[in-house]
Amino acid sequence: MKTTLRVLTLNIGSLLEPDWDRRRHEIVAWVDRLDPDVICFQEVSEGVDRPNTAGWIAEAASRDWHWVFGGDHLPADMWPDTTTLFGSAVLSRWPIEEWRYHRLGTAHPGIVPDATTDAVVDAVPWELFHARTAGIDLFSAHLAPAPSHGAHRRVQVTEIDRIIAATRGERDVQRFGERRQGLPPILCGDFNAEPDSDEIRYLSGLTPLEGDTTFYLDAWRTAGDGPGFTNDWRRNPYCAALNVHRKRIDYVFVGDAFVRRGHAGRVLSAELVADEPLTGIVASDHFGVLAEIVWPDRPGE
Repeated sequence: MKTTLRVLTLNIGSLLEPDWDRRRHEIVAWVDRLDPDVICFQEVSEGVDRPNTAGWIAEAASRDWHWVFGGDHLPADMWPDTTTLFGSAVLSRWPIEEWRYHRLGTAHPGIVPDATTDAVVDAVPWELFHARTAGIDLFSAHLAPAPSHGAHRRVQVTEIDRIIAATRGERDVQRFGERRQGLPPILCGDFNAEPDSDEIRYLSGLTPLEGDTTFYLDAWRTAGDGPGFTNDWRRNPYCAALNVHRKRIDYVFVGDAFVRRGHAGRVLSAELVADEPLTGIVASDHFGVLAEIVWPDRPGE
């Protein structure tokens, strides 16, 4: 009987990036090859004349997937089709019991000292999307994009932590002399922040923000090998076209696994995936991350 969970996160770039009609087949090929248990996709889109892009992948893949989507509208001056929704999706091999979309805030100039006004930050619906499946609380996040947007991301990660804590309720409370039960929350996505940024250090328990602290295991920091660049212009022509530097900005985080029964939440491995073409084209301007996590309560197939 399997006692691990395989989690995949990938920004699929299904609206703003080129070659979607070809790249979607590449994503399906990777999903079929990796056979994860749950998936978080970011930059998912749908509209009145555009089927949901994560749903298309789920239906084209060889496995039967359960899936849900949460998104919001882009402004008309950015995307003329006002029916278009842009956000995250979660796919699971198990039925999805509940889900909720949270639009994330940004930093306000004049309140946050280094916050600046930015049309992209103000226009795009940055999100945290929660889905509960087989008892797992899975969260997919997409944060403000530019290296200069750290003030906005710092607001967003503290908001994410508050939302996760409220969603989890008493599930993660540590009582003296007792082992906690079940998996901790799993947080995935495109954080657009490098590992030594304040926002990622905050999530990793390495620095406070506004007096608050938290702790999640960064799966790559825990079990990955090498720099783990998920944007890499040397290996990805879409990154080369954007002229962005090589960086690790996509993550699988696992909530505090301290004294959990059966070592639940221990990260066994983390690897880059969707990082080479299987069908003649790379899947996205991002590489994906696949993590394997101990899950002693995994249900039978």
